[in-house]
This record gives sequence, structure tokens and C-alpha cells, in this order.
Amino acid sequence: MQRILSTELPGKEKQTVTIAGWIHRRRLLKSVAFLIVRDAAGFSQVVITDPAVREQIESLAEETVVEVTAQVTANPAAPAGVELTGPHIRALSSAVGVHKPFELHRPELGATMATQLDHAALALRHPSRATALRVSAAAAAGFREALERQRFVEIHTPKIVGTATECGANVFTLDYFGSPAYLAQSPQFYKQLMVGVFERVYEVGPVFRAEPHDTARHLAQYTSLDAELGFITDHRDVMAVLTTVIAGMVATVESRTGVAVPSVPSEIPAVHFEEALRIAGAPADEPDLAPAHERALGEWAVREHGSEFVFVTGYPMAKRPFYTHPQPSDPRWSNSFDLLFRGLELVTGGQRLHRYEDYLAVAPAPEKLAGYLDGFKYGMPPHGGFAIGLERFVARLTGAANVREVTAFPRDLHRVTP
Repeated sequence: MQRILSTELPGKEKQTVTIAGWIHRRRLLKSVAFLIVRDAAGFSQVVITDPAVREQIESLAEETVVEVTAQVTANPAAPAGVELTGPHIRALSSAVGVHKPFELHRPELGATMATQLDHAALALRHPSRATALRVSAAAAAGFREALERQRFVEIHTPKIVGTATECGANVFTLDYFGSPAYLAQSPQFYKQLMVGVFERVYEVGPVFRAEPHDTARHLAQYTSLDAELGFITDHRDVMAVLTTVIAGMVATVESRTGVAVPSVPSEIPAVHFEEALRIAGAPADEPDLAPAHERALGEWAVREHGSEFVFVTGYPMAKRPFYTHPQPSDPRWSNSFDLLFRGLELVTGGQRLHRYEDYLAVAPAPEKLAGYLDGFKYGMPPHGGFAIGLERFVARLTGAANVREVTAFPRDLHRVTP
């Protein structure tokens, strides 16, 4: 008999079906026993009254993989309003008889984050952790779908590179057949060059930052959702595309997971960096926004605009990469932006330089960037783009306090296993 998932049971009432999954919980009462079986879609409740079957399940540990063939019977109190009765149960794989570091049937994982990460193979089975990963998958799908509708082309760029992309950011060095190379901090150089091919491009892939941060918002490897588009007027065109992308991501998360999502305004409020400092109560000569300033701006956006999103534009050129286009009216500032979501930086983007001679004037060690600068010798349109940190987005969306809660196998200052 072909196996079905738990979510298909309501349409099979009075039929004999086969399900399979993990023993999530056993409840052994005096005259009846209940077996909760978990599969990728949800839970099924199996009712056991036969003494021989009861004796069988008493010997099976939680997380044992079982196959259950039984009749689907209506019961409003059961998951999805049905349960399985008169079961025949077959163990497919036994859980090793060792002490588990935590119980998966509890509503919340009571273990510390370190314990969860040490035992990721088990912790990720908990519904809360699995749901976060489903949200991540839906967000990435929404990103792709929103850009494909706007004729963006997906690209795949190298993650082993010969030079650092982001000035001032630390890189991981590796031995590449006897010569030094680096893990890519960003696909920035490549996606700019590909604007010369497709005009509009995007990528979903890992990036690496060897920065010694040990916080709830930083990872040494994370998933970056990058986009770059040509033939723009300035950074505001990029912001408009980003707004539609965020709306698409949020809508896809809601439709695929049922997780509550915020409303995305058709026009997200925007403030210039100078004004942002004033709103946040920061000194006028502050070169960047601290986390406390970002939180203050998030509160301001909700209070004044009813928006959980806010753009901060015009960051000082001194704090932006060399390829950033300056603000034409005042070159101290840049045609760049950050998008804050619930008081946390989520996206960085802006307009890039597009003329070869401009790069020669500002690029550090142009001779080391020859492969990148070559693209501008042959003509490049005005362009810009953005990068979204997927883990930060999901953590903020789900209310997770730590990005590690929404990352399957995080890599940070202390962890390269499992």
C-alpha cells in the first residue's frame, strides 16, 4: 500500500492507509495507548487497544522510524480531526538506546543553544526549528520568483576568489594549489560584470566573513540574496525593486508556511543618514549607525509611518566600499542605503560607479583588480544592487533571538561542526 502523509488523512476517512514517520510521543494509559507519529508534513495520532501491539510499542523508543497501516477514523480531538485505529505497526529503523539531550515532544526546546547546535541532527527535527527552515526556503523561493517576474537572470559565481571584495572586511585565506586565495565575502564584482551580459541578475549563495563577532546577529558563513540591475537613474530605482522583492518574499512565506508576516508598504519610508542620526539621538558626526540607533529608527518608523521597514539613505562615503556612487549634490554622502526591519539592518545596497576612469581614481591597488576593472573598459550602464542576509531576515520574521536558531548548521567564531 502506498504511503501517504499526515496532512492527507482527513480525506481518507474510513479507508485503510499506510503512513510512516518517527515516533514523536507515546502515551501509555491503562486501557489504551496513543502513538504520535511525526512526518515531514505534521503529526498523526494512532490509537492502540490490542495488547500485542501495545507490548510492541512499549519496546520502541521515541524517534524510532515506523510504518503504520490502519483505518482512518473521525475524532474531533485528534490532529486534523482524524486518528488511526486498528493499527499494524512495523519498525523500519530503531533509535539507538542512548540518553537524548532533550525531548522533542515538548512545545519548546529547553536545551541551551550550544546543546542544540552540538546535537543538530536531533534538534532540527523539533517543529520550531523545522518551521524556521521552511520559512527560510520559502523566503528564498519568494526572492527568486519576485526577480524572475522582473526579467532578472539567476547566476552562479565563484566562492574561491583571488582578491577581497569588501574593503575593511576580514577574509578567510586558503591554500589554492600553492598560492593564496580567499573565500568570497560577496558576489559583488561578478554580479556587476554580469550586468554587462544580462542587465539584471541575481544569486542565492553562501558568503564568508572572517570577522571576530560573537553576537546573536553574526555568522562567519551566511546565505546572501544578491541582485544587481542596469540602466537605473540612481539608488532609488534599486530601492523600488527591493521593495517589490521584500513584498514577494513575505507573501511567499505566508502562503507556504502560514507564519504571520508584516505588511510591506508600497513605498517604504526613507530618511537620509543625517536625519537618521537626529531621530536616533546620535551625535551629528557619528560615522555609522549603532545597533541602538537602528532600534530607535525602527521604533520611529512604526510610530510615524506604521511601517516595520525603513530605508536609511546617503551613508557617508567614508563608510562605503570604493565602488559606491557618491551623492551628486554633496560627495561626502553616497547614493547608498540600508533597509532596516524591526530595528535591525537587513539589506545593504546602492548605486555603483559605472565609468572606468572613476574606478581608476578610487580603486585600491587597481592592478590587483584588473579582471574586475576590465568590465568597465568596454562600457557599463549606470547600475546598482543590493544584498539581503537570509538568516537575519528569517530570524526577524519569526521572532528568533539568535540567527543560529534559524540556521541548520551555523558557522561562527567558535564552531565548524557538526
